[in-house]
Amino acid sequence: MSGPLALAMGGGGARAAYQVGLLSSLARRYPELAFSIHTGVSAGAINSAFLANGSGCFSETVKQLDDVWRNINTDTVFNSNAGSLFFNVLRWGTRLISGGSKLAPPTRGMVDTAPLRELLLGSFDSPDGRLPGIARNLASGRLLALGLPATDYATGRTIVYVQGRELEPWNRPNRISVATEITIDHVMASAALPLFFPAVRIGERWLGDGGIRLISPLAPALHLGAERIIAISTRYAKTREEESMPDVPGYPPPAQVISVLMNAIFLDAMDQDAFNMARINDLLRRLTEEQRGGLRVVELLILRPSQDIGKLATEYEPRLPEPFRFMTRGLGTRETKSPDSLSLVMFEPEYIQHLLELGRRDGDAHAGDLDAFLAGERLPAVQQTGFWRI
Repeated sequence: MSGPLALAMGGGGARAAYQVGLLSSLARRYPELAFSIHTGVSAGAINSAFLANGSGCFSETVKQLDDVWRNINTDTVFNSNAGSLFFNVLRWGTRLISGGSKLAPPTRGMVDTAPLRELLLGSFDSPDGRLPGIARNLASGRLLALGLPATDYATGRTIVYVQGRELEPWNRPNRISVATEITIDHVMASAALPLFFPAVRIGERWLGDGGIRLISPLAPALHLGAERIIAISTRYAKTREEESMPDVPGYPPPAQVISVLMNAIFLDAMDQDAFNMARINDLLRRLTEEQRGGLRVVELLILRPSQDIGKLATEYEPRLPEPFRFMTRGLGTRETKSPDSLSLVMFEPEYIQHLLELGRRDGDAHAGDLDAFLAGERLPAVQQTGFWRI
């Protein structure tokens, strides 16, 4: 099967380092591989925008992205010093006990992400926040489109900001597209973890993480014309036995509740979307072209970690900066076996490098699936083999 090939990357904060490791494995075997459509949400938006903006071949751009992640640490993403954290906690506390007083200080996230903006400006070589490489790749034909979802906090709608060639706009319940020149602000908005990171202003809108209400994370790639999609999730597929084992004894601490909420936002929707796509594909194959009503079969391969990278975060928790570690422990991160909420903000070099290497190993271990998919073979229906294959 030929047609536009899309790369769709899910969210997960620091967990997105796994995506880069897997891409490194793919780039080693296919250095000139071309994805004509890129979509990414949350931290996946950073990876997607970087690839769409790159000037080199696939392997060169992935190597540069790998270098970016290898040089990340907590202090390059947000201010973790005691003064900054205490000031933010004080503002939140004052607001909570103010009873809605107009004198209450404004609250804009638990942490200050000014360092992340500086990191992105430097990594993208974009002192003014513009990403001219996207336009160059569109003009040369290497790129068909880039789509980055963000959540409009004022309306609750998901806005998919798109830059591409010959695009058809779409408007669905709680989800619309907006054609624009994508900038660092759009990347920051899509990656603004709810509550943790402050919203980003674009025009008159205040925007946050694109995964909050995006119940169909594969939809942007479909709207942009994809006929084949490689999707990289950061969600570990637990066995039935693992799913039945509780992560906490007794009453759940705030960290466990936040983890469940974050999983619902960033990780679960892609699986449901994939199952729906499998059903639709199966139905479409039974129909003639005239009976399909304009719908098309879209082949999908989902790649995911072979280890629980939320549980893995507990090994590196002592390496967090002390003030931030003190705050997260106050939420109960040491009371749960799999603190997924902690893994989102675990921007510590040892954890990041572990995820990069895990992604490489997983990519190498399942090279056969990737090779078959890229060769146009139709893979079996849904089955679990470390990845979900659709």
